[in-house]
Amino acid sequence: MWRIRQRGQTHGRELRSSLFAAFLLAVVGLGACVQQPEYPVVRLHIEEASDVVEVTPEQPRAPLRVAVAAVISPRATFDVYGPLLTYLAHALGRPVELIQRPTYAEINDLVRTGRADVAFVCSGSFVEGERDGYMELLVIPEMNGERVYYALILVPTDSPVRAFEDLRGRRFAFTDPLSNSGHLYVQYRLRQMGETEERFFSETIFTYGHDNSIRAVADTLVDGATVDSLVFEALMREEPELATRVRVVEQSPPFGIPPVVVHPELEPELRQALETALLTMHETPEGREALAVLGIDRFVLPQPELYASVREMAAKVRGWRETQTATTGSRAP
Repeated sequence: MWRIRQRGQTHGRELRSSLFAAFLLAVVGLGACVQQPEYPVVRLHIEEASDVVEVTPEQPRAPLRVAVAAVISPRATFDVYGPLLTYLAHALGRPVELIQRPTYAEINDLVRTGRADVAFVCSGSFVEGERDGYMELLVIPEMNGERVYYALILVPTDSPVRAFEDLRGRRFAFTDPLSNSGHLYVQYRLRQMGETEERFFSETIFTYGHDNSIRAVADTLVDGATVDSLVFEALMREEPELATRVRVVEQSPPFGIPPVVVHPELEPELRQALETALLTMHETPEGREALAVLGIDRFVLPQPELYASVREMAAKVRGWRETQTATTGSRAP
């Protein structure tokens, strides 16, 4: 019997407002045990991170360790990725373990240190991992025939804000420091204007989930947020009522879609098996069902050039920081 175990950390994040802290505690839910009749038993277990993987006689092969970045909150991530993990367990003939962490940096560290075999990451995280030499593309998803996504700037429906520039002096939500759509795009946008987050906004927070940021805007806990268009569209389909409470005031240029990555030194046999399983899963009923839950048409071979604009933005933001550090003798904001 296969077992897919979710592991994560439960420690909190520093926020700049007790109101925001209360909000995040309310919206980020972690589940108990789930069992699906025609799938392997899925054990949902929240604990402190551990590097030890137990291999019992019933599980003679070490689990495939799959890391998923928190583009949505932990329970929602488990719900949508569960069928995919079950598919991989059957396709590879081995147990599969889901590893979640509260931040993108921690997911990157799992890949860097070899504590995760494969990871689903955002494009900003990938560009950082690629630059430092511990991440490379395995496959990318195709959604609605597209291999790109966008950063969306959201405000409450009844907000007087009509453009990004109108958010000056207001409260703003980011998703994660390494997120492209949830942070990097706005950093780049502001620096093109000669601004920084600290000078432009009156207050900022990191919600560590695009769905959390969307709800923060809908509940008017912030005046604006930058989010992943894929998560936004999925949440609007699932909860149409939210669409009446938020409004898009800006859409970025297209970016390469969040990819599936591995460490360059991953065992070649495992890498090939993973690539084959993902590229062919749309050809089987079980695979198509798992893809449908994720809203993915199929996985395709990577196109490195899709990430050129993210690489460029990251390089320019990093350059501005280094210039500011050299000028002021202190770390730039």
